[in-house]
Amino acid sequence: MLIIGKIVENVPCILPETKSKKVNELFVEDETLRGIVVVHNNQPVGQIPRTHFYQKIGTQYGYNLYMGRESKLLFKNTPLIVDYSLPITDVSTLAMQRPEQDLYDDIIVTKNSEFFGVVSIRALLLHLVEAQAELASFLNPLSHLPGNHLIEQKLQEVLTMPYYSLVYFDVDFFKMYNDMYGFKRGDQVLLYLTEILKGHITQNDYFLGHVGGDDFVAVIPHYDVTTICNSIIHKFDDEIEYFYDKFHLHQELFVTGRSGIPEPFKICSLSVAVVTNEEQHYTSIDCLTEAAARVKKLCKDIPYSCYLINEGTPLDKYLSSQN
Repeated sequence: MLIIGKIVENVPCILPETKSKKVNELFVEDETLRGIVVVHNNQPVGQIPRTHFYQKIGTQYGYNLYMGRESKLLFKNTPLIVDYSLPITDVSTLAMQRPEQDLYDDIIVTKNSEFFGVVSIRALLLHLVEAQAELASFLNPLSHLPGNHLIEQKLQEVLTMPYYSLVYFDVDFFKMYNDMYGFKRGDQVLLYLTEILKGHITQNDYFLGHVGGDDFVAVIPHYDVTTICNSIIHKFDDEIEYFYDKFHLHQELFVTGRSGIPEPFKICSLSVAVVTNEEQHYTSIDCLTEAAARVKKLCKDIPYSCYLINEGTPLDKYLSSQN
């Protein structure tokens, strides 16, 4: 995500004691100058927008009252000041929360608490649109959840977390469903699962990504995932039958499997594979995802919805099913 410090521009800065006459000279010399920053010990303490300055000195007695006196009598002492590292999406939210009279003032940016530059509202909005377009390109087009690029970034971050549970969700027999009902209805199943996962994962401010197809991944910053896994599974199992035609639920059907051999038609279930760093320290994304793949394979060998935490954990301890 683009940070605000990357789009700053330089503007003149003055001391609080600087006379307003000097401020006027700066505005006259540069007609494009929107505002001037007031600093004390290299730290911003105020701001003099062009419109604000001329509104003040343009009153009946304003010129005589202010022009020969210190600029601190004129500056706004509560400008929006943000740190260099703040994402522009966060800055835009702060900027739009300002009072109406301050809405279009430049945003002051500091680095190490010292004045670094300013960002105009125009520049902020232009870069915000670009940032949102870039972010959209990294989202799964169906679920609008973070896709593989953002997932990989998150997994890199996971390796440095002191506690985490990496949770993979996979819909069993989903290809069988797609073959029977088509991709459009298959997408409805995926959106159904997406909403369930959002309600349990993103609602708690945890990371949720869509690897693709029927594969999703979540990162939870602790080990207490039993309740979450159980709740997701039971919610999925409770309503998945509504996505099937009733007569398919009450008769024995056979469909052609991947091997070309007829196999019994089965209702979708959910496999949830969990890998934590509680007992195992992972040093690379490859090691982490390979461990998750092994746990996932164990889950998929079970013919109904279940979850399993880490390799080698006794299955009967962590199996969950509506049956």
